[in-house]
Amino acid sequence: MTARRATLLGGLVVGTLDLADALIFFGFRGVRPTRILQGIASGLLGRNAFAGGLETATLGLALHFFIATVIVGVFVLASRRLRWLVKAPLWTGVLYGVGVWLVMNLVVLPLSAAGPPAFRTVVVINGLLIHMLAVGLPSALFARAVKIGE
Repeated sequence: MTARRATLLGGLVVGTLDLADALIFFGFRGVRPTRILQGIASGLLGRNAFAGGLETATLGLALHFFIATVIVGVFVLASRRLRWLVKAPLWTGVLYGVGVWLVMNLVVLPLSAAGPPAFRTVVVINGLLIHMLAVGLPSALFARAVKIGE
């Protein structure tokens, strides 16, 4: 598989798994899918995203998959120089997932228009688990599938 294909397919898989988790996890807590997607768009638009209807939900969906693709792409690019990243994808992927969660929650979100997240234990546990298993691990596995020299 080429690096480009691994990045694009990986972004699709990671974005789908992460979004499915959000829809299920927060859906059981009464949050509508549109509001979840608007929450993603609020990183760019702030509180106005929640008044934007389907348009801002669609923006949130596009942003979500763009971010997922960038996350996979970073691992794929790093693994081309640091081949040890794909020698043990279970461990490196899980650790990458934790790193992605930390960067998103401690750097990206506080600096975004959405502002810092509220940390609730159950949300943190879910977030860490989904980032380890459905973000980091697939990123490492897709990077491992890249042919050397591609």
